[in-house]
Amino acid sequence: MSARFVFLRVRLAGRRPNPAPDGVIAPRWLIAQWPEGENEPVKYWMSSLPADIPARDLIRLAKLRWRIEHDYRELKTTLGLDHFEGRSFTGWHRHVTLVTAAHLFLTEQRSCPKVPARA
Repeated sequence: MSARFVFLRVRLAGRRPNPAPDGVIAPRWLIAQWPEGENEPVKYWMSSLPADIPARDLIRLAKLRWRIEHDYRELKTTLGLDHFEGRSFTGWHRHVTLVTAAHLFLTEQRSCPKVPARA
């Protein structure tokens, strides 16, 4: 997969731009994905990463959100993260720990299969 990207250093504006103690608003990265054939960018990200970070790393980290959302959806639907109905923190903590361990196990099994898959 490939796409064009635009990278700009901008200062945020709005209701609460969060200035530093000296009153300066730090510049941020504005990353825009601009696919071929489109008239304008279609996806945007803001990042507070340093100014000297390589563009490839900015793209990789911006696109990492998809992986996080996928894992969270798997935790909820397949592994039952949202099935806890207890009333104590201890019970909730145990439930989340077991679901997380199950997710780790499944991820490990997917990344290192013992039986070769059919083509």
